[in-house]
Amino acid sequence: MTFELFSRVVITRHIPDQEVYQGDIATVVEQCRDSTGEVIGLEVEVVAANGETLAVASVPADAVRAPTAGDRVVVRAS
Repeated sequence: MTFELFSRVVITRHIPDQEVYQGDIATVVEQCRDSTGEVIGLEVEVVAANGETLAVASVPADAVRAPTAGDRVVVRAS
């Protein structure tokens, strides 16, 4: 699935070197394409509940999914 710029996504796996965690909600800020034009990665911005940026990270395209009505926003101790 291709996500448009500025769409919301849910991170589907922990990416330790990017400080991005499974379940984080992020905004797509850039698409990374291969030589054929296929989207292979995304630049995403993860923000805290107060709007502060927690991470701007490069993630594989298959490490995100669309949010659903069943998704819940939770608070993780920092």
